[in-house]
Amino acid sequence: MKINQYIDHTILKADATKDQVKKIVEEAKEYDFKSVCVNSSYVSFIRNMDKNIRITSVIGFPLGAMSTEAKVFEAEDAIKKGADEIDMVINVGRLKDKDYDYVLNDIKEVKKACGNNTLKVIIETCLLDDEEKIKVCELSKEAGADFVKTSTGFSTGGARKEDVALMRKTVGEDMGVKASGGIHTYEEAMEMIEAGASRLGCSASIAIVNGEK
Repeated sequence: MKINQYIDHTILKADATKDQVKKIVEEAKEYDFKSVCVNSSYVSFIRNMDKNIRITSVIGFPLGAMSTEAKVFEAEDAIKKGADEIDMVINVGRLKDKDYDYVLNDIKEVKKACGNNTLKVIIETCLLDDEEKIKVCELSKEAGADFVKTSTGFSTGGARKEDVALMRKTVGEDMGVKASGGIHTYEEAMEMIEAGASRLGCSASIAIVNGEK
C-alpha cells in the first residue's frame, strides 16, 4: 500500500477557517489520502462539498475529560452528519485513577454509538507510563474499538516509534494502530509504519508524500 493510503490528512487547530478546511479536502482528493480528519463542526460542511470523501471526526477533543454522554452525543451527531470514522480521546485522569470500569465503559458507549463506523481511541501516550499504555490498549480492544491512536498532537508530545511498537505488541495484528502528532517527513512516517502503524495522522501529508523515494 502506498504511503498516501496510510494518511488521515488532518486539520484540527482552533482557528481553522472554512477556506482552510476546503483546501484540506481538495488536497486529500488530489493525493488520494485515506481520509480527512477534522473537528466535528466541519463534518456536514465537508459532506456537502463531496459525497464520497472519507471523513474522520475527532470526539471529546483534545482533553477527553467530558462526560461519556457528551462523547456519545458528539459521535452520533458527527456520524449523522456524514462522518465515516470517529477518533475519541480517553479520559486520561480516570485511567490514572485506575478506574478501569469507567474507561472501558466510556469507550464501549462511543463504539456502540459508532455502530459499523470505525472507532479509533486516542490514548495520549505522552501522559502515560508503559503500564498505563498497555492497560488502555487492552481496554480499547475489550471495548470493541477498531484502532488505538497515540496522540491528539495538542498535549506534551506526539507519536514515538517505541510507543507504536508497544501498542502493536499489545493489541496484536487484528487491530489498527494510528500514529499521530509530530510526523513531518517521509522518513518519520516510515519509522512509524515499520514500528507497526497501520494509519498515520498528519498535517504535513503533502511533504511526506513528496519525500517518498
